Amino acid sequence: MNNHLIELTTFIVKSLVDEQELVSVKEFPTSEDDTILIEVMVSNSDMGKVIGKKGKTANAIRNLVQVASKENKKVKLNFDAF
Repeated sequence: MNNHLIELTTFIVKSLVDEQELVSVKEFPTSEDDTILIEVMVSNSDMGKVIGKKGKTANAIRNLVQVASKENKKVKLNFDAF
C-alpha cells in the first residue's frame, strides 16, 4: 500500500475542488507487478477542475504523483465523477 501517494493525491485534488468532502482516493490492486493504480473520485461538478483544459491538470497531477513514488513502478491515476 502506498499511503504517501494516496495522501499526496488527496491533498492535491482537494486543493482544486469545491466539494472537498466528496473526494475519494483509493489504491486498487493490478495484475501488473510494476504498476500502482489509484482511483480518484470527485463530484460531477468538480470534474472539469480536476481534468483541466485538454487534460493538462490531470496530467500535472499524474506527473507529481509519479515523481513522488519511491518505488520503480508506473503510477496510473484514473479520474471519475459521481
